[in-house]
Amino acid sequence: MTLGYTEALSRLCTRRRLGVRPGLEATAATLARLGHPERRFPALHIAGTNGKGSTAAMIERALRAAGYRTGRYTSPHLVDIEERFCVDGLQISAATFDRIAARVREAAATLPAPPSFFEATTALALDVFREARVDVAVLEVGLGGRLDATNVVTPIAGAITSIDFDHEQYLGNTLAAIAAEKAGVIKPHMLIAVADNIAEVDEVITGAASAQHAEVARASDVLVEHAALDPDGRVTATLTTAQRRYDGVTLALRGRHQLANATTAVALLDALDARGHFRIPAAAVRSGLENAVWPARLELLQTAAGPILIDGAHNPAGAAKLASYVHEVYGRKLPFVVGVMRDKDIAGVLAPIAAVASHIVCTSAASERAAPPEDLLDFVSSVAPSLPAEAAASPAAAIARAHTLGSPVVVAGSLYLAGEVRSSVVS
Repeated sequence: MTLGYTEALSRLCTRRRLGVRPGLEATAATLARLGHPERRFPALHIAGTNGKGSTAAMIERALRAAGYRTGRYTSPHLVDIEERFCVDGLQISAATFDRIAARVREAAATLPAPPSFFEATTALALDVFREARVDVAVLEVGLGGRLDATNVVTPIAGAITSIDFDHEQYLGNTLAAIAAEKAGVIKPHMLIAVADNIAEVDEVITGAASAQHAEVARASDVLVEHAALDPDGRVTATLTTAQRRYDGVTLALRGRHQLANATTAVALLDALDARGHFRIPAAAVRSGLENAVWPARLELLQTAAGPILIDGAHNPAGAAKLASYVHEVYGRKLPFVVGVMRDKDIAGVLAPIAAVASHIVCTSAASERAAPPEDLLDFVSSVAPSLPAEAAASPAAAIARAHTLGSPVVVAGSLYLAGEVRSSVVS
């Protein structure tokens, strides 16, 4: 987080000490005192384990291309907190953040239980979008769904992306339990686009949709043909829905796995258009797929020392997708800089990375949750005893060391680390 924020920001950020606190009461009470900004615009709600941010980025970009004034709320931020709040694709200014943060703080001042950091930023986002008079807001779930602060909204539609293990301490230790928490975003009679998941997960989600009399649009009903990965790691494919055919779309976001996010986005966008919720021409949908921007997700940056591939893979499923990408695009092992949070499945993250790493340099981001580099070394030794690995005191030192070992250098394991590295090389 950058320095120089005003008192409004610093006070809001002290609410981080409340940590994760599932439940909607504090957010709902804060919004009531703000005059219910969440009721002033239609919302689309995006949940899932992996891919929800990419899917949200594609959907928001398509709606903007269709001529709508959009709001987008995502988390976490990589460098500056304002990244979480975008209006028409642009993050809000520090001055706007400070002004509305002060308003949120005042609204919550006399509540019996003050909002947590995420609850406060969620209220802030909804008030930002009210003030900006957006035509539609795309809201990414923070954690889970049923008890996530964003679930105070009553969306007209939403999407559930791929479901996998993450945050088990809050969501449950089975995929069915995790899916049930994610499916908690489904409201009565809404339209919900559902990614292709294993049968156990799909049964839970479709059961929840049926109970709410919600209409399901399936990503698996989007026909994918002629998919090919180019040397830059981007997929070109032809996508066909019941309404339209999109010939030769080249996805802006790298990785074959982005096809799953693209089909989910297309399923939702075409269904929204077909049902008259929004007018979204085919050209706008194509623009959403071909022009979406989502930093630190297989983002290739050119630096003076050499190229860096940054990916926020922070759970086993994300790490597996990253490993698959490295294998398919580069066809050789690469040096990795890795930092993981202590509360994550560290061995599960490192195992797929180790399979495509020539060398791992362990480091830690500037977060109290970060696992010490020495602890990560122990995990590397346990999952890949013969893999060369070492510790570095800082991400900068780790990057410098990794550049001597090969190219490109891959940075992974945490969005905190990704943001820290990215801020050091992007002006």
